[in-house]
Amino acid sequence: MPEKFITAILSFVSLLPPQIQKAIEEFSKLPGIGPKSAERLTFHLLRSSKASAEGLGGALLALKHDLKYCSVCQMITLNPVCMICDDRTRDRSTVLVVEEPLEVVAFEKAGFKGLYHVLHGVLSPIDGMGPEQLKLKELIDRCKDGSVKELIIATNLDVEGQATAAYIKQRLSSVVPSITRLAHGLPMGADIEFADQTTLKEAIAGRRNA
Repeated sequence: MPEKFITAILSFVSLLPPQIQKAIEEFSKLPGIGPKSAERLTFHLLRSSKASAEGLGGALLALKHDLKYCSVCQMITLNPVCMICDDRTRDRSTVLVVEEPLEVVAFEKAGFKGLYHVLHGVLSPIDGMGPEQLKLKELIDRCKDGSVKELIIATNLDVEGQATAAYIKQRLSSVVPSITRLAHGLPMGADIEFADQTTLKEAIAGRRNA
Protein backbone atom coordinates (compact mmCIF):
# COMPACT_ATOMS: atom_id res chain seq x y z
CA MET A 1 0.00 0.00 0.00
CA PRO A 2 1.53 3.41 -0.99
CA GLU A 3 2.92 5.44 1.91
CA LYS A 4 0.94 8.55 0.91
CA PHE A 5 -2.27 6.53 1.01
CA ILE A 6 -1.54 5.20 4.50
CA THR A 7 -0.68 8.71 5.71
CA ALA A 8 -3.94 10.05 4.29
CA ILE A 9 -5.93 7.36 6.08
CA LEU A 10 -4.21 8.05 9.41
CA SER A 11 -4.81 11.79 9.02
CA PHE A 12 -8.48 11.17 8.28
CA VAL A 13 -8.91 8.86 11.27
CA SER A 14 -7.24 11.37 13.61
CA LEU A 15 -10.00 13.89 12.84
CA LEU A 16 -12.75 11.51 14.00
CA PRO A 17 -14.22 11.22 17.51
CA PRO A 18 -12.30 8.77 19.73
CA GLN A 19 -15.22 6.30 19.78
CA ILE A 20 -15.02 5.93 16.00
CA GLN A 21 -11.22 5.74 16.07
CA LYS A 22 -11.43 2.96 18.65
CA ALA A 23 -13.98 1.00 16.62
CA ILE A 24 -11.83 1.25 13.47
CA GLU A 25 -8.79 0.17 15.45
CA GLU A 26 -10.58 -2.89 16.86
CA PHE A 27 -12.00 -3.94 13.48
CA SER A 28 -8.51 -3.62 11.97
CA LYS A 29 -7.27 -6.29 14.38
CA LEU A 30 -9.51 -8.91 12.77
CA PRO A 31 -7.91 -11.24 10.19
CA GLY A 32 -8.42 -10.08 6.63
CA ILE A 33 -9.68 -6.64 7.65
CA GLY A 34 -7.60 -3.70 6.40
CA PRO A 35 -7.97 0.00 7.29
CA LYS A 36 -10.55 0.73 4.59
CA SER A 37 -12.68 -2.31 5.46
CA ALA A 38 -12.50 -1.34 9.13
CA GLU A 39 -13.77 2.13 8.27
CA ARG A 40 -16.65 0.74 6.18
CA LEU A 41 -17.72 -1.61 8.98
CA THR A 42 -17.55 1.16 11.57
CA PHE A 43 -19.63 3.62 9.56
CA HIS A 44 -22.10 0.87 8.62
CA LEU A 45 -22.73 0.25 12.31
CA LEU A 46 -22.94 3.99 12.91
CA ARG A 47 -25.71 4.28 10.30
CA SER A 48 -27.50 1.15 11.53
CA SER A 49 -30.21 1.19 14.14
CA LYS A 50 -29.35 1.02 17.82
CA ALA A 51 -30.96 -2.43 18.01
CA SER A 52 -28.70 -3.72 15.23
CA ALA A 53 -25.54 -2.50 16.95
CA GLU A 54 -26.69 -3.87 20.30
CA GLY A 55 -27.51 -7.20 18.67
CA LEU A 56 -24.01 -7.47 17.25
CA GLY A 57 -22.46 -6.46 20.55
CA GLY A 58 -24.55 -8.98 22.43
CA ALA A 59 -23.63 -11.75 20.02
CA LEU A 60 -19.92 -10.97 20.37
CA LEU A 61 -20.12 -10.94 24.17
CA ALA A 62 -21.99 -14.25 24.13
CA LEU A 63 -19.09 -15.81 22.22
CA LYS A 64 -16.88 -15.18 25.23
CA HIS A 65 -19.35 -15.53 28.08
CA ASP A 66 -21.52 -18.50 27.04
CA LEU A 67 -19.29 -20.67 24.89
CA LYS A 68 -16.40 -22.84 26.03
CA TYR A 69 -14.07 -25.53 24.72
CA CYS A 70 -15.05 -29.17 25.19
CA SER A 71 -12.76 -30.63 27.85
CA VAL A 72 -12.17 -33.70 25.66
CA CYS A 73 -11.93 -32.61 22.01
CA GLN A 74 -11.70 -28.78 22.28
CA MET A 75 -14.78 -28.30 20.08
CA ILE A 76 -16.81 -25.18 20.84
CA THR A 77 -19.77 -26.05 23.05
CA LEU A 78 -22.17 -24.77 25.69
CA ASN A 79 -21.38 -27.63 28.08
CA PRO A 80 -18.18 -28.96 29.69
CA VAL A 81 -18.31 -31.93 27.28
CA CYS A 82 -19.72 -31.58 23.76
CA MET A 83 -22.55 -33.75 22.45
CA ILE A 84 -20.19 -35.71 20.16
CA CYS A 85 -17.80 -36.72 22.94
CA ASP A 86 -20.80 -37.48 25.18
CA ASP A 87 -22.23 -39.92 22.61
CA ARG A 88 -21.28 -43.40 23.83
CA THR A 89 -22.27 -45.04 20.51
CA ARG A 90 -19.33 -43.51 18.62
CA ASP A 91 -16.01 -45.24 17.94
CA ARG A 92 -13.92 -43.88 20.79
CA SER A 93 -10.70 -45.52 19.62
CA THR A 94 -10.50 -43.39 16.46
CA VAL A 95 -9.79 -39.67 16.65
CA LEU A 96 -9.85 -37.33 13.65
CA VAL A 97 -7.62 -34.25 14.09
CA VAL A 98 -8.86 -31.09 12.36
CA GLU A 99 -7.69 -27.48 12.24
CA GLU A 100 -10.94 -25.64 12.92
CA PRO A 101 -14.43 -26.29 14.42
CA LEU A 102 -16.26 -25.87 11.10
CA GLU A 103 -14.34 -28.87 9.75
CA VAL A 104 -16.05 -31.03 12.39
CA VAL A 105 -19.38 -30.02 10.87
CA ALA A 106 -18.15 -31.03 7.41
CA PHE A 107 -17.00 -34.48 8.57
CA GLU A 108 -20.23 -35.01 10.49
CA LYS A 109 -22.16 -34.40 7.26
CA ALA A 110 -19.85 -36.93 5.57
CA GLY A 111 -20.87 -39.57 8.14
CA PHE A 112 -17.71 -39.93 10.24
CA LYS A 113 -18.51 -41.92 13.40
CA GLY A 114 -15.36 -41.56 15.47
CA LEU A 115 -14.32 -38.71 17.76
CA TYR A 116 -12.51 -35.47 16.94
CA HIS A 117 -9.78 -33.19 18.20
CA VAL A 118 -9.81 -29.52 17.17
CA LEU A 119 -6.41 -27.78 17.08
CA HIS A 120 -7.78 -24.25 16.53
CA GLY A 121 -5.11 -23.45 13.96
CA VAL A 122 -1.84 -24.81 12.59
CA LEU A 123 1.84 -24.30 13.31
CA SER A 124 2.90 -21.04 11.69
CA PRO A 125 5.89 -19.27 13.28
CA ILE A 126 5.48 -16.25 11.00
CA ASP A 127 2.00 -15.71 12.50
CA GLY A 128 3.16 -16.41 16.04
CA MET A 129 1.43 -19.81 16.13
CA GLY A 130 3.61 -22.35 17.93
CA PRO A 131 2.63 -25.57 19.76
CA GLU A 132 1.68 -23.54 22.85
CA GLN A 133 -0.90 -21.52 20.92
CA LEU A 134 -2.68 -24.63 19.62
CA LYS A 135 -4.55 -27.42 21.40
CA LEU A 136 -1.63 -29.80 20.87
CA LYS A 137 -0.84 -30.40 24.55
CA GLU A 138 -4.46 -31.43 25.06
CA LEU A 139 -4.17 -33.89 22.17
CA ILE A 140 -0.95 -35.39 23.52
CA ASP A 141 -2.38 -35.72 27.04
CA ARG A 142 -5.54 -37.28 25.61
CA CYS A 143 -3.59 -40.03 23.87
CA LYS A 144 -1.40 -40.99 26.83
CA ASP A 145 -3.92 -43.39 28.41
CA GLY A 146 -3.78 -45.71 25.39
CA SER A 147 -7.47 -45.44 24.49
CA VAL A 148 -6.75 -43.94 21.06
CA LYS A 149 -5.84 -46.68 18.57
CA GLU A 150 -5.89 -44.61 15.39
CA LEU A 151 -5.21 -40.92 14.91
CA ILE A 152 -6.36 -39.55 11.55
CA ILE A 153 -4.66 -36.25 10.73
CA ALA A 154 -6.87 -34.05 8.56
CA THR A 155 -4.82 -30.85 8.38
CA ASN A 156 -4.60 -29.09 5.03
CA LEU A 157 -1.93 -29.92 2.45
CA ASP A 158 -0.24 -26.53 2.68
CA VAL A 159 3.15 -25.95 4.32
CA GLU A 160 1.64 -25.18 7.73
CA GLY A 161 -0.71 -28.15 7.62
CA GLN A 162 2.10 -30.52 6.65
CA ALA A 163 4.35 -29.17 9.41
CA THR A 164 1.57 -29.62 11.95
CA ALA A 165 0.96 -33.20 10.80
CA ALA A 166 4.68 -33.99 11.06
CA TYR A 167 4.82 -32.54 14.58
CA ILE A 168 1.86 -34.62 15.72
CA LYS A 169 3.36 -37.79 14.26
CA GLN A 170 6.73 -37.09 15.86
CA ARG A 171 5.19 -36.54 19.30
CA LEU A 172 2.69 -39.40 19.27
CA SER A 173 4.17 -42.17 17.09
CA SER A 174 5.35 -44.02 20.22
CA VAL A 175 1.96 -43.68 21.92
CA VAL A 176 -0.70 -44.24 19.25
CA PRO A 177 -0.49 -47.58 17.31
CA SER A 178 -1.73 -46.10 14.02
CA ILE A 179 -1.29 -42.52 12.80
CA THR A 180 -2.73 -41.93 9.34
CA ARG A 181 -3.04 -38.93 7.04
CA LEU A 182 -6.33 -38.11 5.38
CA ALA A 183 -6.11 -39.15 1.72
CA HIS A 184 -6.16 -36.33 -0.83
CA GLY A 185 -6.63 -36.67 -4.53
CA LEU A 186 -8.99 -36.04 -7.42
CA PRO A 187 -12.47 -34.83 -6.46
CA MET A 188 -15.51 -36.56 -7.98
CA GLY A 189 -16.09 -35.38 -11.54
CA ALA A 190 -12.66 -33.75 -11.91
CA ASP A 191 -10.75 -33.85 -15.21
CA ILE A 192 -7.27 -35.34 -14.82
CA GLU A 193 -5.79 -33.06 -17.48
CA PHE A 194 -6.56 -30.00 -15.34
CA ALA A 195 -5.22 -31.43 -12.06
CA ASP A 196 -1.98 -30.08 -10.59
CA GLN A 197 1.02 -32.28 -9.77
CA THR A 198 0.40 -32.33 -6.02
CA THR A 199 -3.19 -33.47 -6.49
CA LEU A 200 -2.13 -36.24 -8.89
CA LYS A 201 0.61 -37.46 -6.53
CA GLU A 202 -1.84 -37.61 -3.64
CA ALA A 203 -4.39 -39.40 -5.83
CA ILE A 204 -1.82 -42.07 -6.67
CA ALA A 205 -0.64 -42.42 -3.07
CA GLY A 206 -4.21 -42.71 -1.80
CA ARG A 207 -5.32 -45.24 -4.42
CA ARG A 208 -7.57 -48.18 -3.45
CA ASN A 209 -8.85 -51.42 -4.96
CA ALA A 210 -11.07 -50.92 -8.01
